[in-house]
Amino acid sequence: MIKKNDLVQIITGDDKGKRGRVLRIFPKINKVLIENLNLAIKHVRPRREGEKGQKIKVPMPIETSNLMLVCPKCNQTTRISYRILANGEKHRECKKCRELI
Repeated sequence: MIKKNDLVQIITGDDKGKRGRVLRIFPKINKVLIENLNLAIKHVRPRREGEKGQKIKVPMPIETSNLMLVCPKCNQTTRISYRILANGEKHRECKKCRELI
């Protein structure tokens, strides 16, 4: 499960191989927003007289199946498993280095 502020890497598409932080999650549509990745150009009209219109790059949501979590300990893309500790807490675990995330 990907959470807010996780470091993820895009595995398919135009931005393949790029990494970024998760800004927002949309669980109903299974998409996430990543800072400075999957950018689309938005045309903005001038608001006042004499002001020019402009093109702004805006991050767009990307499907979660096109992402992989990057482990903060081993710095590799990985899947997640879950470990239940002795006190009953459930934590995410890196499948490659077995460290808690």
